[in-house]
Amino acid sequence: MKNEGQKAVRLPSFIGAFLPIITMVCLMVYVFNFSDGVYDGAHMPLVIAIVVACGVGAACGHSFSDMLEGMIERLTATLEAILILLTVGLLISSFMISGTIPAVIYYGLKLLTPQTFLPVGCILIAIVGLACGSSWTATGTIGIAFMTIGVGLGISPALTAGMVISGAYVGDKFSPLSDTTNLAAGVSNTGLFDHVTAMVSTTGPVFLISLIIYAILGSRINVVNYDSTIAQGIEEALAANFNLNPLVLLPIVVIVVVCILRVPGLPGVLISVATGVLFAVIFQGGYNLAELFGVLHYGPEIETGNEFVDAALAKGGMDNQMWTINLILLAVSFGGALEKCGSVERIFGNIKHKINSVGGLVFATMLTSIFCDAAMCDQFLGIGVPAPLYDDKYDELGLARNMLSRTLEDAGTLWACMFPWTACGAYQSGVLGMNPFVYFPFAFVNLLNPIYACITAFAGRNIFWADGAYTNVFGKTVMKKAAAAPEEAHEYAVSQLEKLRAEGKAPKVAA
Repeated sequence: MKNEGQKAVRLPSFIGAFLPIITMVCLMVYVFNFSDGVYDGAHMPLVIAIVVACGVGAACGHSFSDMLEGMIERLTATLEAILILLTVGLLISSFMISGTIPAVIYYGLKLLTPQTFLPVGCILIAIVGLACGSSWTATGTIGIAFMTIGVGLGISPALTAGMVISGAYVGDKFSPLSDTTNLAAGVSNTGLFDHVTAMVSTTGPVFLISLIIYAILGSRINVVNYDSTIAQGIEEALAANFNLNPLVLLPIVVIVVVCILRVPGLPGVLISVATGVLFAVIFQGGYNLAELFGVLHYGPEIETGNEFVDAALAKGGMDNQMWTINLILLAVSFGGALEKCGSVERIFGNIKHKINSVGGLVFATMLTSIFCDAAMCDQFLGIGVPAPLYDDKYDELGLARNMLSRTLEDAGTLWACMFPWTACGAYQSGVLGMNPFVYFPFAFVNLLNPIYACITAFAGRNIFWADGAYTNVFGKTVMKKAAAAPEEAHEYAVSQLEKLRAEGKAPKVAA
């Protein structure tokens, strides 16, 4: 019963539910198309959209304290991801000055021919994305190099850009250092490495399929226009300014070992940072403690004499992460405000209650994630908004929480760069020099991953169950370690799974 004088809380009307989103879309369209570059961030549109969402909440009977509580609740779930993102800036800097990323570029260029450029490039960019935990860093460093080399090889810029995006996002998704990887695990309340394991089940096969497609396309490339001087200029600039012996690639091995040992995200990043700094001191030399602090805080200033290489290596630093962190804080707050004022429930609530199959739930989650990417203009909302809307439905169908986190990334992360008005689309468009609608048809990993995940889910394959059982792509169900989940939710999901098995609606574990 409400107290005297307190408004009754209700859901907004359909128009009211869309009002904050419409506000956001209109402001984003203005910023990215009509502001003449005076302002090109998503931050202020988010601030105004949050205010509008709070106004909708107030009209529906929510106090400001209620709205603030909804925002803080969502922010709390992302704090670990934010801390990791802060330290990722340190990691990028340490891997730059240690010679690790320069060595990846240097040795990668020596492996390339016009025929192998696409598949090998995709693999190398994925490695950089894995090492840095950032698709943005991968495209902004080695991705830029591959765009230029592709022109010299006579390869379509759109095809090269699609390959760059595919490799970068594979590395990003598989990396325990990635902000979206940590965010998806956090909002789904599952373990970071449980989430990574689940993502391998969809992105792994799609990555292999994409490499085959790139290899076929590469075999048909005409070599007449190949200009080797571009690659040679990059190699000479790197070799003259870094000690590029193969040992400086070992920090990437450390990243892999951290993944295998399932070291928690934040300690894993710090271990990798320490390794990068140690290798910088041993192999590159010339750094005192104050200089190391400056590089880690503000990013490196590397001068090789090659303007292109200097720009490519000027990445990293804790301070440079604050733009993205501010965006995450505002985006997640907007998602929390939308959820609290009832917009999300009004728009998607009826859909959820009609779902009664795993395939339908996966499809609905993906559709919601892509809608949030497009309408709310950021991948963090594509992950953060659907998670609390559907988590109870995953429990109801006896599914593991890493099934939810995987689905959020399969769509919310991979398709965010398709829209030019999102933060991801705007960034990648600026780095790659073309509209996302031009390169996205060739970003085969991003394009095919949600399709593969949906098809297998509807076929009853590739499914993670609450008790640790996993139904593989061949339809065989085997027992593995159960993914982390809140205790009460886990117990409920397991009990639901037992009921579904008794009714013949869920597969039993093979003997």
